[in-house]
Amino acid sequence: MKAPVDYLLHLADNAVVLGQRDAEWCGHGPILEEDLALANVSLDLIGQARLLYQLAAARIGGDATEDKLAYFRDDTAFRNYTLLELPNHGPLVGYAASDRDYATTIMRNFLYSALMVLVWDALEKSADSELAAIAAKSLKEARYHLHHAADWVVKFGDGTEESHARAQAALEHLLPYTEEFWTPSAAEDAAVAAGAAVDVRTLRAAWDALVADTLAEATLKRPEVRGYVTEGKHGRHSEHLSYLLAEMQGLARAHPNGIW
Repeated sequence: MKAPVDYLLHLADNAVVLGQRDAEWCGHGPILEEDLALANVSLDLIGQARLLYQLAAARIGGDATEDKLAYFRDDTAFRNYTLLELPNHGPLVGYAASDRDYATTIMRNFLYSALMVLVWDALEKSADSELAAIAAKSLKEARYHLHHAADWVVKFGDGTEESHARAQAALEHLLPYTEEFWTPSAAEDAAVAAGAAVDVRTLRAAWDALVADTLAEATLKRPEVRGYVTEGKHGRHSEHLSYLLAEMQGLARAHPNGIW
């Protein structure tokens, strides 16, 4: 009754990639309190990733370690949602230079944490006791992440004309990527069959309700979503992930035998 390794990697990759994106704001936050708050969110996510990579490495066996899983897999081996690898600005190519947009960062954290509060809550009841223990810890953190992000979504949406426009633009840019949440991968189906995971499609109504309540309070209009469904969790990523991993993995790959 154990979750497949690929499912653990999906959860871990989600956390480490978003943790890396959020960490890009360290020292650049709009105010000192927010700089520290988002750094703590990033640390929480990286902590979740570590626990999941450690569990996956133990089940893989051999010379597998959490560091090898994080730093020595190529982009096509990562199973994170495409949403999480997008840069902290609008829809530009990976090598484009652009100012960070805090509304984009906050909106992504909101959409993702609204999902993960539901996922971790369900995984607390997983037949995989080790995964359930990780879920119990992660749920507390995800609830804070959701509260933090939702609070800022409302501040932006119901704030000035400028902040409202930025929040609306971020929502319209990012919401289509959430369709990937609701198309299970083979690893997710296998985890559900083993009793170790929840069918994510059963969480959609609750997620819709969470999102709708916050958007209504923020006076933001939810756009209609159509078109291609991204497949990051199948290993088919945007160009942005390779740039992110190059920065994240560069030191470890330059000194593969380094001891820190």
